[in-house]
Amino acid sequence: RYGGRHPAGGCTLREGPLMDAPDDYLQMSGIQHFAFCRRQWALIHVEQQWAENRLTAEGEVMHRNAHKDSFVEKRPGILVTRGLRVSSSRLGMTGQCDVVEFLSSENGAVIQGHRGLWDVVPVEYKRGKDKNDDSDMCQLCLEAMCLEEMMGCSIPFGYIFYNEIRRRRKVELTPALRDRVTKAAAEMHDYFRRRYTPKVKTSKKCQSCSMKDLCIPKLCRNRSARDYLEQALKDGENI
Repeated sequence: RYGGRHPAGGCTLREGPLMDAPDDYLQMSGIQHFAFCRRQWALIHVEQQWAENRLTAEGEVMHRNAHKDSFVEKRPGILVTRGLRVSSSRLGMTGQCDVVEFLSSENGAVIQGHRGLWDVVPVEYKRGKDKNDDSDMCQLCLEAMCLEEMMGCSIPFGYIFYNEIRRRRKVELTPALRDRVTKAAAEMHDYFRRRYTPKVKTSKKCQSCSMKDLCIPKLCRNRSARDYLEQALKDGENI
């Protein structure tokens, strides 16, 4: 694993973990769940529940492949890292980036142990193809905002690589997208602090959600899935 803050605002690409984050930091990858469905995020990250389906299994395999090398690849004018650990004290988030590319530049960031300046470009790997929502873009933007805070640089864009179509999608990290991420992070912390699982309205996207059988929106709209399951067990004992 790689990471480490440079005193001058740069990044040290070295083997070893990043400094331990405070216990109240949330997982950076959770923002993709949150942007897709607040209830899904709460079931997983607040209630600690999980269910697999084919889509989640495929995504897990792909991310393991993206992180497994944990190295810095050096080529003329480019450094490529996998599984780079990042965090943001401002947003209270921590996690790993799939791939970060550092491109030799005249106005980029400092990387300790490497000459010159470098542009920073995060690349997030996803199964499937472009989505109709902004959940993947939010995750990429959050990764970029963590990198910016660690390295004291500006990251105007990144890429999402979709496995099904085998190509990258360039994502402009606009002020509107950054604002969306900042507000989502604040809302996630609020829900987590209150141990709150929000209500939802059913939609077509529920059919592809691995949590749909645990969620049971029509029955659980006003209570958590944990409460529903505990009551179901009690009812069973009384039969």
